[in-house]
Amino acid sequence: MTKVKIVIGDRLGKGQNIAKGVEAAGGIPIVISGVGADMKVGDVMMQEGADLGLSFCGSGGAGALTAKTKYGYPVEYGLRSVDAGITALRSGKKVIGFGFMDTEELGRRMTEECIKLRGR
Repeated sequence: MTKVKIVIGDRLGKGQNIAKGVEAAGGIPIVISGVGADMKVGDVMMQEGADLGLSFCGSGGAGALTAKTKYGYPVEYGLRSVDAGITALRSGKKVIGFGFMDTEELGRRMTEECIKLRGR
């Protein structure tokens, strides 16, 4: 089985801590570099054949909604906690938008859940 690929796009060009958590859980992080990276999450997911996209900006919605509009990905946005992200993932969302949360815990827990769901 191939590893879980997770695209990370942060409006301010961050996401390195999330990537550490993804790697720690056995996933492959793909961090989009540069300011406005959240708006490219859907594009990079398509190019990479990624399992999940995580978008980060002030509202937690811009990148996720762009991915939905361009590619039809099921999305959840405006989230402010890891637990809310886990719930969205369990409900079948493929792009999840958060407020700014560049934490290893988020990357680790989202990857663990994605792997768990894939095994079902």
